Amino acid sequence: MAPRLIRGFLTVGGWTLLSRVIGFARDILIARFLGTSAAAEAFFIAFSLPNMFRRFFAEGAFNMAFVPLYAKKLEGEGMADADAFARDAVAGMVLILTAVSVLGVILMPALVFAMASGFAEDERFALTVEYGRVAFPYIALISLAALVSGVLNANGRFLAAAAAPALLNVVFIAAMTVAALAPGDVMAWLQAPTHTRAVGWLLIASVPLGGLAQLGLVWIAAHRAGHRLWPRRRPRLTPELRRLTVIAAPAALAGGVVQVNLLVGRQVASYFDGAVAWLNYADRLYQLPLGVVGIAIGIVLLPDLSRRVRAADAEGQRAAYSRAAEFSLLLTLPAAVALAVIPLPIVTTLFERGTFGPDDSASTAVALIVYALGLPAFVLQKVLQPLFFAREDTRTPLRYALVSMGVNAAVAIGLAPVIGFAAAALGTTLAAWAMVLLLWMGVRRMGPVGRLDDRARSRAWRTVLACIGLGVVLWVASVLLGPALDGATAVPALAALIGVGIAAYAVLAAATGAARPSDLRGALRRAGP
Repeated sequence: MAPRLIRGFLTVGGWTLLSRVIGFARDILIARFLGTSAAAEAFFIAFSLPNMFRRFFAEGAFNMAFVPLYAKKLEGEGMADADAFARDAVAGMVLILTAVSVLGVILMPALVFAMASGFAEDERFALTVEYGRVAFPYIALISLAALVSGVLNANGRFLAAAAAPALLNVVFIAAMTVAALAPGDVMAWLQAPTHTRAVGWLLIASVPLGGLAQLGLVWIAAHRAGHRLWPRRRPRLTPELRRLTVIAAPAALAGGVVQVNLLVGRQVASYFDGAVAWLNYADRLYQLPLGVVGIAIGIVLLPDLSRRVRAADAEGQRAAYSRAAEFSLLLTLPAAVALAVIPLPIVTTLFERGTFGPDDSASTAVALIVYALGLPAFVLQKVLQPLFFAREDTRTPLRYALVSMGVNAAVAIGLAPVIGFAAAALGTTLAAWAMVLLLWMGVRRMGPVGRLDDRARSRAWRTVLACIGLGVVLWVASVLLGPALDGATAVPALAALIGVGIAAYAVLAAATGAARPSDLRGALRRAGP
């Protein structure tokens, strides 16, 4: 069981890593052409709107309810009946998301005001509304892609679903390459403060095109795997969909709470010039380890736990939970340490060019430190929540999410007059840790299945010890490489610094017993396809 689970983590995590690396190339180009201009902030808010609703409808409420039900039907009744359930879900989703997309386009001014009321007094508001209307239909495409991905994941086919997000970044890169390859006089025009909107339009037009590419990839993969998901009838409320609705409703409310947290952060940032862009660039950096580890664990762990809950396999549930926690800490804690210890070299090397200047680097680095402190919590949520969702319990996480929302709002709004835009990041981080504490207390009440086994507990403190050593190594290395982390030598110097960190952590993890190479080799050798 555990080797197969780890194999799934590595498959999803590897493709997510590729997507995030391509995403960095995209963000470097965005920083070069748009920096923290009005077009940049308008693009970030406009793109966040369909993403917010996507997390609400697809990756949030719907997927957390759909995947366990589909996995249980697959385990008990076979693929034909499970796919029939999926077709009914597709029909219902098309109807709902079409209506949501139309309403979103019509009500875009209100949505933008809800996201960034600080834009209301200047040019950013109208521009964000225009961008938002182009991008918003992406929600329907990516939500359907998430449903099809859930079918593939529940059947143990992770490759296409994990690779699909990279396509959006590829489309973005293609659009930005058009600008980057422009002749010198056109390049100067594009980089001029009054013409950055041209690049913004290239980017925002890429959003629905990327959604089509993602949906196409997973749909073709599902078809080749024998899944016929095209609805054969008009939407109707079957008993299975009624059950899906009952389970999804609390998860939808919980997802709404999470989005309120995002809204609070965006609102606070919108009152500080450039802050929306600073937070977005910092968010992209900490999202790399979060995506590689946290998303991979959430995707793989939920269907596995759902099948084991149906089979009443308590030992298997505990082992899956323990390996997920162990694996996430092993990879997340060193990433958090690196982002917190050397944030400025990372930000400067990746983003500081064109219209993105030293002051932008400094502000982005501050946000990155705060986000890094919350990174382990963001990932641990992905480990703990499936234990509830696999039991079709979406109400308990809702209650916890409401508490975390209060923490976020109190910190972000209350401290904004004192520490400025960083209050938005601090609220997000503290709310994440509050959520983890509550989830952990709830999981403990599940009995033995909610307690880490001896191996996971032993390796947790060893991982912390190895990461303390890593922090010291990175700090010393950054001081020694300080002069080289600037100018033409910045890229190779940063690569060397990261290489030193990886090598040091590998040695420290082995020395402390936090990880043993034989575990990974065994997982890859014994895991089936």
